[in-house]
Amino acid sequence: MMMAYLTSLCLLALTLAPTQALVVTLTSSNFDQYVNGDKFAFVEFYAPWCGHCKRLEPAYEEVGKAFDNSDSVVIGKVDADSEKALGSKFGVRGYPTLKYFPQGSTEPKDYSGGRTAADIIAFVTAQAGVKVQGTKKEISHVVDLNPSNFNDIVLDTNKNVLVEFYAPWCGHCKSLAPVYEEVGAAFSREDECVVAKLDADAHRSTAEKFSISGFPTIKFFPKTNKDGQDYERGRSAADFVKFLNEKCGTHRQLGGELSEEAGVVPDMNGLANRFMSTAVDSRDTILSEAQSLAEGHSEQQAQYYVKVMKKVQDKGDEYVTMERDRLGRILQGDVGGKKVDEITKKRNVLRKFEL
Repeated sequence: MMMAYLTSLCLLALTLAPTQALVVTLTSSNFDQYVNGDKFAFVEFYAPWCGHCKRLEPAYEEVGKAFDNSDSVVIGKVDADSEKALGSKFGVRGYPTLKYFPQGSTEPKDYSGGRTAADIIAFVTAQAGVKVQGTKKEISHVVDLNPSNFNDIVLDTNKNVLVEFYAPWCGHCKSLAPVYEEVGAAFSREDECVVAKLDADAHRSTAEKFSISGFPTIKFFPKTNKDGQDYERGRSAADFVKFLNEKCGTHRQLGGELSEEAGVVPDMNGLANRFMSTAVDSRDTILSEAQSLAEGHSEQQAQYYVKVMKKVQDKGDEYVTMERDRLGRILQGDVGGKKVDEITKKRNVLRKFEL
């Protein structure tokens, strides 16, 4: 009888024992315990009634699962509808809002990348410098080259390609691998700026065409020179990103977000400023000037300046702020990939209209 009673108690205890959550529920009472700079932290601020949040939930659980056993990453979530003080503290205005806290810092940065599990996992992996846990295959944004695809990718005159020639046994190559993965993730949405690698030990005949004699050797193959140019700058992720932005004409940051200059057309900025600082009844001349400049402009985004000017004339100066806020709310929703880039570029242009 006593044995049966004890067995029942044990079963009850197992039933009531809390299971470890893959995504940590953060509140005002425990937030500082988890997000204190000791680890890289990625946090979703959500509301239970939010449709976008509900759609994100399964993907976010996958993210939590991927880093469940990590000693250096926290994946958390805050019900900002009930924890209004936390939401207010971090400037949360819409749901879901995703922010990350680099290791060593308690100051958040906005995450504006894709909203799939793969997008977020790749971002956290690159930013935190850790390996993905609990997934069948590690996610990589570095293109694996071989003799079959080398010419199609590297020698494509529509692409600028950075290539690491490496050997699996090379210690320097192993040290560079996580850095190079971070660079690949940063440029994963750039079709014309490719980060790639070739196992030069396994594919010696291909490597010998470019006189590869040591590992790692890094070469850049711009659209206009497929003989390859030696990469001779620093080997931090920031060094590579700066180099590729210069060579490819891109505006990527570490993590893959676009900088505030992405989509901006320098010779249209002055017109935007003049337009907004000129009396309403005298703006037609500036609009005509903008239309003439935008026609046939090498930057397609120049037409968006004209569109904004027309909208302002129709709806008033407040259109600029209202539209930027509207686009910001869309970014908080279920969007990813190139749609994020498109919206970010538009918001950057709208900033040029704000006096």
